Amino acid sequence: LLTTSLSSLPTCASSSVIMAEVDQTEKAFQKQDCVFAGAKGKKVRYTRTVGLGFKTPKAAVEGGYIDKKCPFTGNVNIRGRILKGVVVSTKMTRTVVIRRDYLRFVRKYRRFEKRHSTLSAHCSPAFRVKEGDVVTVGQCRPLSKTVRFNVLKVESATESGAAQAKKTFRVF
Repeated sequence: LLTTSLSSLPTCASSSVIMAEVDQTEKAFQKQDCVFAGAKGKKVRYTRTVGLGFKTPKAAVEGGYIDKKCPFTGNVNIRGRILKGVVVSTKMTRTVVIRRDYLRFVRKYRRFEKRHSTLSAHCSPAFRVKEGDVVTVGQCRPLSKTVRFNVLKVESATESGAAQAKKTFRVF
């Protein structure tokens, strides 16, 4: 196994270097900002830890994808809120829609009413997400018009309950 020293790379916060092949699936050439892609013989990959007790997925360390909006291999910092929710839709490219359920107290009737809100979150290719999965997302800088969160952890749902879990009310 060939390793390189971090001193030869540009300074990037708490990085680790690993050999990896890069998948080129887009029209434009994809590369990581902190890694020199022209090195002969050496294939280097930049990964980092997000912090806050979240582990870097194995697919991010050993994978060959390039995603500048990924918190593990890209240029995105997680700060602010950490939320949980159920995945409702995975129809967008690298983006999932998450449903968050909550209770609101109505003073007049002295009862709670069920409400929900949805938010869009960027999903790194390191994760395999299906509808019905429970995901933990962290707030980051705005990545697009509607996306301000990034998926940090996925808890997969059972196959039988995945269709039901999408619309059922769950408070986390």
